Amino acid sequence: MKVYVDQDECIACGVCIDMCPDVFDWNEDGKSHVIVDEVPADLEHCVRDAMSSCPTEAIKEA
Repeated sequence: MKVYVDQDECIACGVCIDMCPDVFDWNEDGKSHVIVDEVPADLEHCVRDAMSSCPTEAIKEA
């Protein structure tokens, strides 16, 4: 599974980082971004939860 954060839609709420810190972190612009090339299988459920919890639906599958 590959995902990315649409920087135009991210409002920097931090929900995804709080839910799945092994996949998401803050970037230099203060928004969330993906810090792995591919989501490890054991974290896919975490990422899907973060996707559904994102208030702007900024997390997308690549």
